[in-house]
Amino acid sequence: MVVGVHRARLRRFVIMLAVIASLGFIATDGAGEGADQAPRHFDLNCLPFRQPHDVSDVNALIARYRTVPGFVGADVGADVLLQDGRRMWVFGDTLRHQSFGGQHLVRNSILMFSSGCATVVMPSDRGAAVPDRPDGVGYWPMGIGSVRHAGYDIVGISLQRVRTTGTGIFDFQVLGPAIAFFKVPAGKAPELLEVRDLGADDANPERPMWGAAIATTPQWVYIYGTARPADDSTYGHSLQVARAPLDHVADQATWRYWDGRRWRRDPARAAVLIPAVRGVSQVLSVFQRDGTWYAVSKRDDVLGQDLVIWKAPAPTGPFVASAPLADIPSDSADGLLRYMPLAHPDLLPEAGSILVSYSRNVADFHQLEKDPYVYRPHFLRVPLP
Repeated sequence: MVVGVHRARLRRFVIMLAVIASLGFIATDGAGEGADQAPRHFDLNCLPFRQPHDVSDVNALIARYRTVPGFVGADVGADVLLQDGRRMWVFGDTLRHQSFGGQHLVRNSILMFSSGCATVVMPSDRGAAVPDRPDGVGYWPMGIGSVRHAGYDIVGISLQRVRTTGTGIFDFQVLGPAIAFFKVPAGKAPELLEVRDLGADDANPERPMWGAAIATTPQWVYIYGTARPADDSTYGHSLQVARAPLDHVADQATWRYWDGRRWRRDPARAAVLIPAVRGVSQVLSVFQRDGTWYAVSKRDDVLGQDLVIWKAPAPTGPFVASAPLADIPSDSADGLLRYMPLAHPDLLPEAGSILVSYSRNVADFHQLEKDPYVYRPHFLRVPLP
């Protein structure tokens, strides 16, 4: 394993590149359409599946569902429920089958699930759902949220920008956050409206990665940012929060940052809600239920082992950590890397508990070659503190 969380995240992506090479896949250079170019068109092709009724059903579905050439494995797995009853999922670093006629590794992808129908949302160029910039910088998804309108949803996906800088194992940089907006008409394919980079490219990990989690209320979007010391002195990340009006979240001039007492214009005044020492993962979930706010994460990110829920009376905190609710270590006896737990508040809801997924990968190329489907999330139910 590596010595820092940021490097661990980068190493994971390099592992996937090496795995693809070992499987005989050919990855393109990733250069796709820019956000300011022609609109991207998406296709929907239904693949039947049985709706899950409990956690074991979900995990069984993930294990046996192997007939999708456009989706063999991926990580992240953030989701949102649309007004037409479909569920939209966004994934990172997506591996496709060797028979797939298009890019075999893309930095993000989207799946849609409706009653008895699973769909890979496929762009016309057969690449990523959110295309790479013309200079090759791509986008890893973090969070997802939606706003309902008459006959359609506007879905916002928070992203982080990633650039390849060479061929070495650490030759990647995460450059800052971005946001993409999709229009999703009822029963139809999503339409990519806009991709907007937030701030200049800057690989400094001490700058908050805004959008590490997002949560919406009828009036506001709460945008959570994570950061860590540049000296790798801790594995965890700190947590801060900003908010923006619901219809203006893409305009950072409307953002206000919580300083511990009130909302400020200056991002430098943002207060630390959870410190980096024994802190959260780089990407996490924050949600509200019955007037209480919860932050779901793995303490100390990839190198930690405890799934923890921090509880607060407001989106600004104060956040109080629970006892460990599940043990999800990396580099355990089975060789799995376990990371990035995410909450799914409206998926198979039960009072007093929450459904959580975490991403899985393996560092052993031969193991993944034998079973590439292990590169999929695993679900579990945990009690709310």
